[in-house]
Amino acid sequence: MHTINSWHDMLTKHGDEFGFHQILGRNHGALFTSDDETLLVTFENAQDLRANEENSHPMGLSVAGKQGWSHLCIYSEGDTWFRDEHVFNFFDTLVDEGFFDDFERILFFGAGSCGYAAAAFSVAAPGAQVLLIHPQATLDPRVTEWDQRFPTMRRVSFTDRYGYAPAMLDAAAGGAVVYDPYETEDAMHAALFTRDGITKLRCPLMGRDLVPDFENMGIMTTIMNAAVRNKLTPALFARHYRIRRRYPVYLKRVLVYLERQDRPFLTALYTREVLRRLQGPRFKRAQTMALRTLQARGQRLPPSLSQRNQH
Repeated sequence: MHTINSWHDMLTKHGDEFGFHQILGRNHGALFTSDDETLLVTFENAQDLRANEENSHPMGLSVAGKQGWSHLCIYSEGDTWFRDEHVFNFFDTLVDEGFFDDFERILFFGAGSCGYAAAAFSVAAPGAQVLLIHPQATLDPRVTEWDQRFPTMRRVSFTDRYGYAPAMLDAAAGGAVVYDPYETEDAMHAALFTRDGITKLRCPLMGRDLVPDFENMGIMTTIMNAAVRNKLTPALFARHYRIRRRYPVYLKRVLVYLERQDRPFLTALYTREVLRRLQGPRFKRAQTMALRTLQARGQRLPPSLSQRNQH
């Protein structure tokens, strides 16, 4: 795994060849890669990137490279929500120099605290699109006192420049907020992003690891490609998101939910359908337990469609 210094050296080498790499104070930095007139702006956690031994470059760089896009990554050491004067000044400089004017399409992207930043700083590029994965709207306790997940951030100001993320979207041309409505705090933050031009895309029972899940399902790049063109409609998202029905991680999460709800009838129906498409001892055990419970209650499942067709 890279040390901070060796990782910075790697980014500097890349920046010298393809754009620039700039350190922004103690906890942030920016890596720009120049390519075509589409710009992907991502906000990412440097610690997470360095932990990836196979590829410690920004995730957005991999996506942009495959699409031939230009890419600007703003990274943070830990979860800072990018509330730093050095980051503010960096975006002020980009605006003053007309940096964003050189691009025909711009997409701001981030998840969680990085999703907050993607929304907040999108105001620097009027007309941009945004793709926000379970973002926070603000951690100002006067607005979100119900979110107790990040107590150390309560001392950080979310009321000065680039502060309230939903308000910063007024300059955006459109975008989407993707979240799991079963994650209470995430759903409440998503509600604060209710604005004209912002589409809500619900992913029940997917949890808080949507980006790696979308990557594992092979739909992350497809979603970003649609978002940058303002074509990420609920119908298009649903069409690609159907692949979750073959994604074992998601299927197991649904099973766990049904078991915790003590719903043996639904559990038996669900596992029967899953086992029709794939094998898995976890689902087989759950089905056996559910059927035993139903038998003890004098209940049985209705015949499946294939069983009905046989008759």
